Amino acid sequence: MHLTDSVHSARDDARAQGGQAGEWMPYLPASAGPHCPPGVDRAALVWAETVAPGGYTHKVVARGSRLRFDDPTGDACAHLLLFNALEPVERLNVADTQKIPWQAYLGVNHPLLSGDGRIMAVVSGDSSGRHDAFCGTTTDAWNARKYGDARPEGPSPSGRGLFVKAAAKHGLNRRDLPPSVSFFQGVRVQADGALTWQGSAGPGAHVELVAEMPLLVLVANVAHPLDPRPGYVVGPLRVHAWRGAATGPDEERFTATPELHRAYLNTVDYCEARGL
Repeated sequence: MHLTDSVHSARDDARAQGGQAGEWMPYLPASAGPHCPPGVDRAALVWAETVAPGGYTHKVVARGSRLRFDDPTGDACAHLLLFNALEPVERLNVADTQKIPWQAYLGVNHPLLSGDGRIMAVVSGDSSGRHDAFCGTTTDAWNARKYGDARPEGPSPSGRGLFVKAAAKHGLNRRDLPPSVSFFQGVRVQADGALTWQGSAGPGAHVELVAEMPLLVLVANVAHPLDPRPGYVVGPLRVHAWRGAATGPDEERFTATPELHRAYLNTVDYCEARGL
């Protein structure tokens, strides 16, 4: 029983809840999280969180940070938006992310580019191979039509609705939200142009990114818009980040192609001018 009939009772009741933990939560400090990625020093962690099915999260991370997304059940779908944390008008550009590397399918060493010709992040590790840079995320209208409900607090929230909530916490609104990419539920383009959902690679897959500039990261863990299953199927998503270094000129991907080399030079120029 909760006794809150006075200020002192309410205080005592609130303090009695201390130490309790939920299944879906950020861990503070991050080093206290129970799922530290293999080979990572716990002391270096700056973000450790399990995102609920139908949940969202957001974080500002420094240049050089490593981000890792894990799909423990095979049903997570990590819809991702990136913004320049210093100047959020610079944001993920999915068209350039497909065009500049001459490759529409996300995988290791694939850059996530902004519309300013800079590399915001790069995929540095991938055990899934099932991703999507075509469809974006779900909308309220889509989810209401398919599932009968799209409320952010309801049983089948849309990715767009959750992105709006996450963006608002950083002074952004729905007009600031570009198309997103997603990890762990694959899509392929057929010869006739049709988009085909591949599903996941199964439980235990992970994706790692390197932040090539200071980033505002928004994540919505919701069902993929092409998922043919009638129910709202999505599993938990684990998110970690730890300190590291941005890609340097001695690394192969820095000069892998003329286009990527130019994009990296643009990025380094921007960051070094700001003392990053």
